[in-house]
Amino acid sequence: MMTATHSPGLIDMLPKVRGRVQVDAPLAPFTWFRAGGAAEVLVRPADADDLSSFLAALPHEVPMHVIGACSNLIVRDGGLPGVTIRLARGFSTIETGAGGITAGAAALDVTVAEHAAAAGLTGLEFLSGIPGSIGGAVAMNAGAYGGDLATVLDWADIVTRTGEQRRLLGAQLAFAYRHAALPSGAIVTRVHLRATPGAAPLIAARMAEIKTSREASQPVRARTGGSTFRNPDGMKAWELIDGAGCRGLTRGDAMVSDKHCNFLINTGSATAADIEGLGEEVRRRVLAATGVTLEWEIRRIGRPGGKPAVVPDAARETGA
Repeated sequence: MMTATHSPGLIDMLPKVRGRVQVDAPLAPFTWFRAGGAAEVLVRPADADDLSSFLAALPHEVPMHVIGACSNLIVRDGGLPGVTIRLARGFSTIETGAGGITAGAAALDVTVAEHAAAAGLTGLEFLSGIPGSIGGAVAMNAGAYGGDLATVLDWADIVTRTGEQRRLLGAQLAFAYRHAALPSGAIVTRVHLRATPGAAPLIAARMAEIKTSREASQPVRARTGGSTFRNPDGMKAWELIDGAGCRGLTRGDAMVSDKHCNFLINTGSATAADIEGLGEEVRRRVLAATGVTLEWEIRRIGRPGGKPAVVPDAARETGA
């Protein structure tokens, strides 16, 4: 793993926070792939006010990245320059009410679904099938099993890059497939999700159904980043990948899952370059076979650690 390149005097010019600050912080342990470089400076604000005052005083020229549960993320091996903000404990509270759930951005999707179920609220069961945190789910309009954030979000509290705290209604986010129109540099800190009273046995049965389906069809116990590519209009990405002969394709210790070929997995000590490079090779082969360009769903951020190796072509892999 490579460390982030340090900017002279960066740590000395950063505003103070009540939370934690760490220099040259390894990020691989946070990512679900367990791969990638370090953050030049990792900042974990104590709460929304702490985040707001930090951003208000942070020089605009300092690069800034935001990470959450890192379930759908590749951090490149060269690491993240500037400041990386990770929302943690102070942003994970969950409160239930008659109209739904108020949750901090760091709360895990599945945990929110479980709280709703315990309160006898229905409409959020689909969250139990989405890996990651609520803040990231809003930013990408995450969805699965018949639901997405666009259908349940009442409002989202954000902090802008200039430190302003604002509340945006769901309609203001102009949700689209895997997209929300957040202001540039804005960070989601808290949301309210609509839910209605429901029958506890039916809620439990639906969540059990989602769990069973997910475990049967996805490599949930592997080191993976979830769905790698967006589904093109009217098509399934996994079918295109499978049809292009990429199921089980490897690059170092990175592999296209045999179980669900829209998932990349780290089978051992894959680097971020191995994983991203394998994804690019899948895109190349799908384009050559079908004329369709797959678009990444996984976020890829940071500096490359070096020039990626070339994946052997299909003829050499099969011995043809």
